[in-house]
Amino acid sequence: MRAAVLDIGSNSLKLVIGEKAGDEIKVLESLKNVVPIGRNTFFRGRIAQETINQTISILEKYQERLKEYDVTNVRVIATTAVREAANRDMFCDTVLRKTGLKVEVLNVGDVVYYIDAFLTHKLKKKYPIHQKNLLIVELGAGSVDISVLENGFTQMSVGIPVGTLRLKNFMNSLDGSLQEVYEAVEEYITNEILYVKKTIPHLKLDDIIVVDENYSSYLNNFLSGRRREKEFFIFSDKESDELLAKLTESSPEEVAMTHKVPVDIAETMAGYAIIVNKIFRLTKNKYIYMLETSLAEAVMANMIFKLENIQENNKTNQLISVAQNLCGKYKLDLNHSRHVAELAGSLFNQLKDSLGLKDEELIYLTLAAYLHDIGMFVNNRTHHKHSEYIISSLNLFRLTEDEMNMIAAIARYHRKGTPTAAHFLYNTLASDSQIVVQKLSALLRIANALDRSHKQKIKKIEVVSTAKGDVNIIAHSSDNLLLERAFFKDKKEMFEEITGNRVTLTVKGRDT
Repeated sequence: MRAAVLDIGSNSLKLVIGEKAGDEIKVLESLKNVVPIGRNTFFRGRIAQETINQTISILEKYQERLKEYDVTNVRVIATTAVREAANRDMFCDTVLRKTGLKVEVLNVGDVVYYIDAFLTHKLKKKYPIHQKNLLIVELGAGSVDISVLENGFTQMSVGIPVGTLRLKNFMNSLDGSLQEVYEAVEEYITNEILYVKKTIPHLKLDDIIVVDENYSSYLNNFLSGRRREKEFFIFSDKESDELLAKLTESSPEEVAMTHKVPVDIAETMAGYAIIVNKIFRLTKNKYIYMLETSLAEAVMANMIFKLENIQENNKTNQLISVAQNLCGKYKLDLNHSRHVAELAGSLFNQLKDSLGLKDEELIYLTLAAYLHDIGMFVNNRTHHKHSEYIISSLNLFRLTEDEMNMIAAIARYHRKGTPTAAHFLYNTLASDSQIVVQKLSALLRIANALDRSHKQKIKKIEVVSTAKGDVNIIAHSSDNLLLERAFFKDKKEMFEEITGNRVTLTVKGRDT
C-alpha cells in the first residue's frame, strides 16, 4: 500500500511518499520547500497573498510527483501557522479551488493523536507504551504540543505557543545583549511551562518522550563521548544543562561553525534547548527519551496501518478517557457522569432510527453527558450556562470547534431552558446541527433525570415504541425510584415537544 502526505508547516511545505514494508514505512520520496507561513501568521496575524501563491505553486509541483508515483491515497495537513491565521478559511478555500486539494487543519488534539498512535506502533516491540504513564511532547516550529497518557489512553493534551520558529522571531524582536535575550526567553518559557504543570493529572509519570523532526540528531555534536541509540537518544537533565550552556554562550553563527550544524538549525536550537530544559521541570524525571520523527510520517502510518483500529487509539475511547480526566479535574461525581452517559447511550441506540440520528453523533451525547455538570466548578446556580462556556473553550482530542460548540450546547440544555434567539452559541450552529443538539439534549435530560439521586439505581433500560411512535422506557431497578420518577415527568417534555409523541416510564424489579 502506497500513500502520501503533504504537510503545510510553519516554515516549510513537505511531501512524503511512502509504502508499507512489513511493520515499517519505506519512504520513497521526501521533498521540502521553505514557505514563510509562520512568519506571516506570527507577525501579521494572516497569510500574505504572495505566500498563498507560493504555496499553490509548490503544491502543483508536488502533484506532478504524485502522478509519477501513481499515488491516490493523499492527505494534506496544516498545523499551527495555518490554524492561527485570521484568513485560514480563505487560504484553504484558495488551495482547494486552484489545486483540488483539501487542507485538513489539525488542532492540538489531532497532532497528539497521530504522534501518540504512531509511537505505539513504532515502538510496540521495543517499548511498552500501553503499560506506562507517559508525558509526550511534540516540539514543532509553531508550538509545543504536550499530552499525558495513562496506559495508552490520553488524559490531557495542551498546546503552548513556544515553537522554535516562533521563539526565533520573538528573540529577533528583543532589544538587548545576547545574554539578556536568552534570559528573557527563558523567563517567557518558564511561565508557559508553569501553566502546563498545573494542568497535568496527578499521575506517577514513568517517562518523558520528546518528539522532534530536526534537532535530536545533532545532539551528539554538542555532547562529547555520546553515541546515539537506534530508536531513542536518552538525554539526562545534566546533559540538558550542558547543551543549554553551550548554545547560550555563543551566537548562532558561532554555534554553526563550532558544532557543525546547519545555519537554520543553529538559529533556532537555543530555543529548542531552553524548551527541553524546562520540560525537565515538569516532573522529577532525570532522563528524557528523545525521538526523531515527523508528523507527516505519523499521519502516513495511520493511513497505511489503520492505527485507529487499535483499542487505545480509537477516537471514542480516547475522548471518553479525556472526559473522565476532566471530571476529576473539575471535581465532578464521576460515577454519576458515567452512569448518565451509559443511560443516554442506551436511549440513543434504541431511538436513533426513529429520531433520524446518525451513529457518529453518539459521541456528542456521550461527552455532553460526562461534562454536563462541569459548570458546578464555577457555581451551582445556573451551572448549565457555566458548563456551556467551559466546554466550548476546551480543545478536545480530534474535535472541531463546531463539534465542541454542539457538545457545549447539548450540555447547556440538560436542565430547564430550551434554545432561544438570545442564545449566542446555539445560534452560531448550522440549522442541521441545531436540530441534532435539540434531539440529543432531550435524551440527555431523560438520562440525567433517571439518575437524579446520583446513586445509579437503574441497572438497565429498554425502550418500547408503539405503532404511533409513543415511547415507554422500562427501567430495571430494585430500588426506590420516587425521586427519579418525579424528575422524569419534568424532563420528558422536551422529548415530547420535539417528537410529538408521549413518553412514559415503567419500573420493573421492585415490589410495589
